[in-house]
Amino acid sequence: MRGALVVLHRWCGLFIAGFLFVAGLTGAVIAWDHELDEWVNPQLFLAASGTTDSPLPPLELARRAEAADPRLRVSFLPLTLEPGHTAMLGVAARIDPTTGAPYSLGFNQLAMDPATGQIQGRRQWGQISLSRENLLPFLYKLHYTMHIPKGWGIDFGVWLMGAVSAVWIVDCFLALYISFPSARTWRKSLRFRLRHGGAKFNFDVHRSGGVWVWGLLLMLAVTSVSLNLGTQVMRPLVSVFSPLTPSPFQSRHGSRERERAEPLLDRGQAIAAAEAEGRHRGWITPAGSIFYAQRFGIYGVAFFTPEDDRDDDGMGNEVLYLDGDTGAIVGAKVPGQGTAGDIFMQAQLPLHSGRLLGTPGRVLMSLMGIFVAALSMTGLVIWARKRRARATHKLRLQAASRTSSAISDSRPSSKRASRF
Repeated sequence: MRGALVVLHRWCGLFIAGFLFVAGLTGAVIAWDHELDEWVNPQLFLAASGTTDSPLPPLELARRAEAADPRLRVSFLPLTLEPGHTAMLGVAARIDPTTGAPYSLGFNQLAMDPATGQIQGRRQWGQISLSRENLLPFLYKLHYTMHIPKGWGIDFGVWLMGAVSAVWIVDCFLALYISFPSARTWRKSLRFRLRHGGAKFNFDVHRSGGVWVWGLLLMLAVTSVSLNLGTQVMRPLVSVFSPLTPSPFQSRHGSRERERAEPLLDRGQAIAAAEAEGRHRGWITPAGSIFYAQRFGIYGVAFFTPEDDRDDDGMGNEVLYLDGDTGAIVGAKVPGQGTAGDIFMQAQLPLHSGRLLGTPGRVLMSLMGIFVAALSMTGLVIWARKRRARATHKLRLQAASRTSSAISDSRPSSKRASRF
């Protein structure tokens, strides 16, 4: 039984090692994606005009962006800004009436100076590029898709990394079982032989290191499945144990007709309706951003203050979803509220990123990313050494067999020679 599980662990590890090596290293970096992105690209994040007491209203910035390029629609608009920072707008292509397909913009983000309304920069978030402007988004998308392109409506990269994570979950349990060969020698599975040479230390890093942080490794694997295959795998599985509240995007099908049409409710009206509902619910934080999902005809208004826009120490920010035509509230996301299943799903990204524990959690996830990469490399080294040892042993057996055969063949001739 143990031998079969060792073989299964070996093949699971070989399948996932390369992917986890890349995901681990990129995860260690993107735990600090916003800070690093701002440091690398000050021209995108720091307003050229500096800090000003009279910035243009966010709705005016959106109006100017759309007036300057009618091919685009502002899909994301920050409503509160840190002093001295640009407004980073998300944009989506409108439908070209002559072709029936979206315009080709070449960018999906605009950095605007909030004092002057001037565009400081553009970029395509997630583009395959190592340029300074695209480096952090490139690494972020590499982390969970490997930049494998979509096709036939399927996001192959997301599916692949979800499958890798599912195998990782299985492998976590296989590794834990084979790490403790007997009850008497359990202490060996927790120690590191620092003075016994590279091979033994490499083995201990892989086995004992994995045992010490096993719970964190399993958590990363489970949350990876949730984030990549939430709709396909995790939500159906969780719903067996607890009911889940469907999101408005699950209750409504996206359509090209909605994408072509303009919402009857403009952004100002959507913000006002959301703020009124927020006050009714007793929320004291202001509306911090608004987005419009044009294929679904849904506005989303998130509530936060400028210093808490990324929610670096919690479960996320409150969000209200509104129908783009009627302004009716069609859904809400309130961190920490809902069924047990809802709260479990809400916790997946904060757990995976470490933001649930604030800065210490992000430091921990950076270290875990490096360790996941190290675990993958030490596993490959162990496999390569054992494979080389098996090949050497096989060659020795073959050589011994040939020698034995040669000796056997020579014996009759010796006997015949002795008769004469």
